[in-house]
Amino acid sequence: MADASAPAKSGKVVIRHIGLLLSGDIDRPVLDADTIVAHDGLITAVGFEADCDISAPTTLIDARGTCVAPGLIDSHVHPVFGDWTPRQSQLGWIESTLHGGVTTMISAGEVHLPGRPKDIVGLKALAITAQRAFDNFRPAGVKVLAGAPIVEHGMVESDFKELAAAGVSLLGEIGLGSVKAGAEAAQMVKWARKYGIQSTIHTGGPSIPGSGLIDKDVVLEADADIIGHINGGHTSLPEQHVCELCEKSARAIEIVHNGNERVAIAAAKMAMQLKCPHRVILGTDSPAGSGVQPLGILRLVAMLASLANLPAELVFCFATGNTARIRKLNCGLIEVGRDADFVFMDRAQHSAGRTLLESVELGDIPGVGMVMIDGIVRCGRSRNTPPATELPVVVGG
Repeated sequence: MADASAPAKSGKVVIRHIGLLLSGDIDRPVLDADTIVAHDGLITAVGFEADCDISAPTTLIDARGTCVAPGLIDSHVHPVFGDWTPRQSQLGWIESTLHGGVTTMISAGEVHLPGRPKDIVGLKALAITAQRAFDNFRPAGVKVLAGAPIVEHGMVESDFKELAAAGVSLLGEIGLGSVKAGAEAAQMVKWARKYGIQSTIHTGGPSIPGSGLIDKDVVLEADADIIGHINGGHTSLPEQHVCELCEKSARAIEIVHNGNERVAIAAAKMAMQLKCPHRVILGTDSPAGSGVQPLGILRLVAMLASLANLPAELVFCFATGNTARIRKLNCGLIEVGRDADFVFMDRAQHSAGRTLLESVELGDIPGVGMVMIDGIVRCGRSRNTPPATELPVVVGG
């Protein structure tokens, strides 16, 4: 159910007979290629089989005409320790999300820990512990970037310097703690940025006891790197204010599953109108009061493609390459040198769509047939998605 952070090397991996190759790159979302070669967890070649060295693979996979895409990235989760969430008293939620095609998760704060410390010494200790724990332990192989402290009154520049030196690279949602004023938040964002720590701000109404309303003016003044759940988590700002944030801020626009669906569609459309779709990233904001959503990212992709009338191949980039670039990750893109994290998909059986992309644009989630992380098969046919029309198979190695 879970693996240490240093799994066995994959050796040489060859994936052939790819029917549709989604790149994750929003400037070129579909690649003209049918073969991927990887070695020890990194992509070494992408192209046509005749032009690639496919000899002597450790693992040979026949994609059987299915779609291969970068593993999905959930930009907004709230882990605690291991594969357990006290929010819903549930074990195995990360492993279950793997079956939804997610290979990387990014913490927006370990806020659901019972008795979460809010004093400065305690919050720093929790962040460092979470960062260390998930760096050493990967549930089902999923990469969880954790250790995201919730900032509180009284923090000073040296606290951020200490956190960065200890390996912390994220801030939890600003606004979930006592810091809620724009000027105070802006100062902490500047200190975090100075030491290479990326910041996210809560947007919208309160989500848990202790959090509060963070309105558009606070978001703009704080100028955090990520406008966290711009469509609310759960309660959204007025649609007009959300569109104003898209227009007046140059920061990442994070749309989440556990938010206001109407406003999610409006935010995506506004990003397209402003010609900045590269700023849009996706998350689930789970575990939450509404539970754990193993298919949350796929559902969000299908919703935006179908109801916002966006090309499905572009929306998949929101959940892969866009997030990778904004979050400075080595995954999320199908290109040489990137992590060999892949999700194999096909249209769900009996979908009205004739192809995978058409089915998603009609609102159906695809069937996941296999997920790989670092070139290692982590699951075959998903137990959570509808069954795929066609499945990849491991034929050698």
